[in-house]
Amino acid sequence: MKFIPLTIPGAFRIEPVSHRDERGFFVRTYDEALFKAQGLVTHWVQESHSHSRSKGTLRGLHFQRPPHSETKLIRVVRGKIFMVMVDLRKGSVAFGRPLAVILSQDEPQLLYVPQGLALGTYTLADECSLVYKMDREYFPASQGVIRWDDPDLKIPWPLEGKPIVSERDASAPLFKEFVKAEGGFITPEGRGADL
Repeated sequence: MKFIPLTIPGAFRIEPVSHRDERGFFVRTYDEALFKAQGLVTHWVQESHSHSRSKGTLRGLHFQRPPHSETKLIRVVRGKIFMVMVDLRKGSVAFGRPLAVILSQDEPQLLYVPQGLALGTYTLADECSLVYKMDREYFPASQGVIRWDDPDLKIPWPLEGKPIVSERDASAPLFKEFVKAEGGFITPEGRGADL
């Protein structure tokens, strides 16, 4: 299992070892000892499955406010998904900077998203599914959203026509409104200004 640090501190692309033959493949998607050796979260309390029927479905940018911020371990089990993270941690060297990666069923990789980040997804195929573990229980009162098409964030969404977006996401506040109202987050582990 290879842990590749991304440009947002604490975020990783994880490449498991894939064993393939004419039948298909076998891959271990989680190994507590290896995660512990990297200093990553090893205690997961929830797992969710998100499915989008149509290509061009856009979700986000979603986040949980402290103290309910979530670390997520994400993998695409069907289809191909463009994923965006935006660092919301106060004092982080990557504060307000988006980072995009593509995950696909064809290359079983994982995305490790630390607490204090907003996450968005855009499906690049029909019938896309992702599964993700979380280290905190979902707390509805702490949920938040930032506008996916915020001009200040300059996210390079690979749009093909008008995306399929929920009303909540379409009318979300801009990043500068988030900054004005909340300033940025210090996560429960104290991460934030020290990044």
